[in-house]
Amino acid sequence: MNVSNANTVKMPDKTVFLCAISNISSGSCSEDCAFCTQSAHYHADIERYKYKAIDQIVHEAKLARANRAIGFCLVTAGRGIDDKILSFVCEAAAAVKKAEPDLNIIACNGTATVEQLHELKKAGVGSYNHNLESSREYYPKICTTHTWEERYETCENVKSVGLDLCSGGIFGMGESEADRTSMVASLKALSPTSVAINFYHPNPALPLKENPLDIDKALEIVRYVKSQLPNAMIMVAGGRERMFGERQAEIFTAGANSIVIGNYLTTKGNAPDKDIVMLESLGLKIAASCHG
Repeated sequence: MNVSNANTVKMPDKTVFLCAISNISSGSCSEDCAFCTQSAHYHADIERYKYKAIDQIVHEAKLARANRAIGFCLVTAGRGIDDKILSFVCEAAAAVKKAEPDLNIIACNGTATVEQLHELKKAGVGSYNHNLESSREYYPKICTTHTWEERYETCENVKSVGLDLCSGGIFGMGESEADRTSMVASLKALSPTSVAINFYHPNPALPLKENPLDIDKALEIVRYVKSQLPNAMIMVAGGRERMFGERQAEIFTAGANSIVIGNYLTTKGNAPDKDIVMLESLGLKIAASCHG
């Protein structure tokens, strides 16, 4: 996974795209994904609720836009979309789009059919996030209640309806170097608009323990993903603060040009103003729209 002249990798421009997450239906997922605190199998100490109030979602969207995010992701816990979830996400998306028309609304609701994705698109969703999480070969070791192939098929469905695809994975779950290479090759085949690079955040309730990666290895992973998907937006998302600490600025010279601001699904992130100060101190421009 080595990239030649890796230390000379620079962003093609100095623009960084900010995205925020709203966990609109939290916890009690029936799947057994070993990396996820929202799985009901592991009884992690997290906040659980079925449906977040639409007014609260809109409030969070306005806050995200005020903090200069141009992407706003509506996330639900669960294997995929049923009729109730579809109706709820469509209602939330329409309300957010009405309040903040400049936001790109991203839906992240598990496996989805072509028909369901068409409905989300009609409601104002512009992108769909569905991560492969790991390689086809390693996935059965971290999840037994659904297959990697289901995840890949959903990603293909996203592209078929004309939504932008955001897909990526989690690093530091005990996977091998070959697994990382395999997953990135699968992402390359999908050619997503953006790639989410997450670093496993351990929780005492989960069967997976500490993330074995160090900062230098994590930066090598960012460089490698960028080298293999040079035209994709490279977003460093979950686990950024914990993995990189005081060296977070180095992700941008490694090839990242997008980050998640604020909190994640069940873990805290940096205060958005802290990230904005960091970006401005680096001379980076914060994108005002999806086009830069």
